[in-house]
Amino acid sequence: KATHVKVPALKLSLCLLVLMLLLRAVASSFPSFQNTHARRIPLKKRLATLSSASSSSSSKMETTTKTIESDGTQTPLKIVQLPALSDNYVFLLHCANTKSTAVIDTPEVGPILRELKKRNWQLTHILNTHWHSDHTGGNVELKKEFPEVQIIGPRGEKAKTPGAEKIPGVDRKVEQDDVVFVGDVKLHVMDVPGHTLGHCAYYAPSANSAFVGDCVFAMGCGRVFEGTHPQMFASITKIMSLPETTKLYCAHEYTLANIKFAKSVDGQNEDLLERERKCKALREKNEPTVPTTVGEEKKTNPFCRSGDEKIRKFLGMEEKRDVEVFAQLRTMKDNF
Repeated sequence: KATHVKVPALKLSLCLLVLMLLLRAVASSFPSFQNTHARRIPLKKRLATLSSASSSSSSKMETTTKTIESDGTQTPLKIVQLPALSDNYVFLLHCANTKSTAVIDTPEVGPILRELKKRNWQLTHILNTHWHSDHTGGNVELKKEFPEVQIIGPRGEKAKTPGAEKIPGVDRKVEQDDVVFVGDVKLHVMDVPGHTLGHCAYYAPSANSAFVGDCVFAMGCGRVFEGTHPQMFASITKIMSLPETTKLYCAHEYTLANIKFAKSVDGQNEDLLERERKCKALREKNEPTVPTTVGEEKKTNPFCRSGDEKIRKFLGMEEKRDVEVFAQLRTMKDNF
């Protein structure tokens, strides 16, 4: 009797095994079955996969991260340029002597924290150029991460509400000719209103560098949101008065779009056409076109060239003042 019981059980087991093999073969032929199976991957394994994917994404962003040693022999400054949001740039300034580290504007916290951690740097200063949220959005969160950090911003950025501040968490307000020290690195404050009423730039002579926010861009300039065209013209003129080799660290990657407008008013400019070729090559490799220099902008940026005879003739403004030519160019760009 025992033998007669085991034989049907054996047959049943073999049938089940064959059925399972058939089902597995069918499942491997249909993506929907595969996806269902993928969703059953243990949580720990899925998290590891996501972490790996995140690392790959970060390394891709690193292709536009740029480290620049200071040209100056007096100041041991290192400048690290990071991409943020869709087209912003963040600049970390690190003094090797004192280990002090500043960030110019805070559009996004993640890239800043990752780079600081990677380099084992402690954030000591936040330097804001103006109040717009894509330049100050990370102030409060970074202050929580680094409670001793000093937030510095332009005095001219005044809120309409008494007691309120346009620069989130601001500890120190600065204006024209004030000086900020990041360790041994001395930065001069330059008031450059126009884009906003209180916009400022930070100029480090020993590093031959100026951090100009949204005042001057490579072959462009910021929109005149709060100020006037004469204010913006004066601000750009002030920046153009710096030595021609001064590196200008602009806050956005707008270069290729700016070139299109520049060519529409200065299309015969050989320096501009040559620069277009170089900038396109850089962007094809996902490399930044920033920093630029004062000298490059004087040769190729129409907003720095309102005295140029060809541009004035093209506009039919040969007898107009430079500031009027600038205003016309800016208005044309607003509608380009």
